[in-house]
Amino acid sequence: MNNFFLLLFLSLAYINPVLSQSGLLETVKKNPSDAIKMCNKFKELNSKGISASSDKAIEFVSKKNNLNPINAEILSIYVIGLHCPQVI
Repeated sequence: MNNFFLLLFLSLAYINPVLSQSGLLETVKKNPSDAIKMCNKFKELNSKGISASSDKAIEFVSKKNNLNPINAEILSIYVIGLHCPQVI
């Protein structure tokens, strides 16, 4: 019985990050103007020779959206893929 609860707990712990990533994608889809603003910031960083996947860019996304660095990086990837694939 204890093994069942352990398995249940581990399953739920695994599913939670997947659901939060889905929520991040929905945020990007529902707020294209916010995504475009983020793209503009990435383009600005690119013009200074800074990559959109750099620590500085991820820190910007993290602070702006109140996210941990991992979710900020995921959000950045979604934004770049959907709205500004030309940034590096």
